[in-house]
Amino acid sequence: MTDDFDLVIRGGTVVTAAEQFRADVGISGGRIAAVGASLAGARVLDAGGLLVLPGGVDTHCHIEQLQADGGADEETWETGSRSALAGGTTSVVSFSTQFKGRAIGPSLAEYRRRAGQAMVDYAFHQIVTDPTDAVLNELPGIIASGVRSLKAFLTYDPLRLDDRQYLRVLAAARRHGALVTVHCENYDAIGWMTEALLAAGLTAPQYHAWSRPPVLEREATHRAIALAELVDQPIQVFHVSCPEAADEIARARLRGVRVWGETCPQYFVLSAADMDRPGFEGAKFMCSPAPRDAAATAGLWEAIRLGTLDVVSSDHSGWSYDGPRGKRVNGADASFRDIPNGVPGLASRLPILWSEGVATGRIGLSDFVRLTATQPARLFGLHPRKGSVMPGADADLVLWDPARRTTLTNALMQHVIDYTPYEGLAVTGWPVATVRRGEVVMQDGRVTAQPGSGQYLPVGPYDMIAPRGVLAHGFDPAAACS
Repeated sequence: MTDDFDLVIRGGTVVTAAEQFRADVGISGGRIAAVGASLAGARVLDAGGLLVLPGGVDTHCHIEQLQADGGADEETWETGSRSALAGGTTSVVSFSTQFKGRAIGPSLAEYRRRAGQAMVDYAFHQIVTDPTDAVLNELPGIIASGVRSLKAFLTYDPLRLDDRQYLRVLAAARRHGALVTVHCENYDAIGWMTEALLAAGLTAPQYHAWSRPPVLEREATHRAIALAELVDQPIQVFHVSCPEAADEIARARLRGVRVWGETCPQYFVLSAADMDRPGFEGAKFMCSPAPRDAAATAGLWEAIRLGTLDVVSSDHSGWSYDGPRGKRVNGADASFRDIPNGVPGLASRLPILWSEGVATGRIGLSDFVRLTATQPARLFGLHPRKGSVMPGADADLVLWDPARRTTLTNALMQHVIDYTPYEGLAVTGWPVATVRRGEVVMQDGRVTAQPGSGQYLPVGPYDMIAPRGVLAHGFDPAAACS
């Protein structure tokens, strides 16, 4: 028997988005060359008793995101990559930011420079905060360069778009073949609720959830979809936290609208009650939309079962609990309005979803692969290179122990953030090894990839995000005006 492959992963059970079967995986030149029996290679990685999954594709990560003052989020591309690889994720899509009143080009160039330290493969979303004529004129070149998704925030003071601005972003995406992703919460209603809560002396972290109840996510989701339907522009709704918002997506899909929904592990295992912990401790669990309650979690699982929510990302947006830029940046007595919100989750995404989903029988093995790798890769134009175990795909693989019991700790996360909101959470299912483009880059928790070894993933045009061609009165406003 000759060594036909550079690396063979032998004796595991391969899991795809459609099926599971015993097979060896042969890898040559960083790609999967064969899936079959009795393969021979120069190097063999024993997967006996393990599952062989496609490397995780996390399409919603805030890694070293630039700030208007010239700084950046504390999670660097090196530390974020280490955390991702430790958790079985091999590809990410992170965010380049536009700052109001400024062009996109310089910040995107700086972000690309910083991402040169990545150890995971990566693509970008482009946040658009100020869609002036000059900025819209930049977008065709940016999209053509491989940044094929635009992010629109409907809330947050430095970032949010009003309805007319959102329409301009939708129209630009339709003209140039990009997907639009949307953070859906009602800005004015949140501001009004926040003022009322602060006036009543209700300032603790727990009131973060009170300031943005599900009805405000539902309303903004309905509005975001309606305006996208007007323009005939496909969108993905980010981080759905409640069944009310998922219901809006389901209704639109019944009308044929091209809208997809994503949720995150924090909405499976955290709740609003976590923000009501003593003292300032609740700040560790603040993110937006806010975690809800057990009924909301049950509703999200039903939306996953129905296919309404078909991507589970991390929305990794870490702020340390201590430190000059952390949750206490405005003091340990700051009101909920003034506490940075967001939670880390790169390494914990796959273990939490497996434990809460597969181990409990809520979803199957192939559902897990579809939610965490195949569908994210498809939706963001990375498939078939990423997200599948098949010949020709990049050899991004995870050897997974489905029965291993682990208690999550911050040390296991391997990120730069000084805490994990999942400290002490017991999970079933754990990554034993991670392979990125044919290289074993994590084994038994030890990450060996080199900074700068990640590859940029420019995304070209793809059919999944093409408009339907359904327009009110047959009139295309995107073609007529900006």
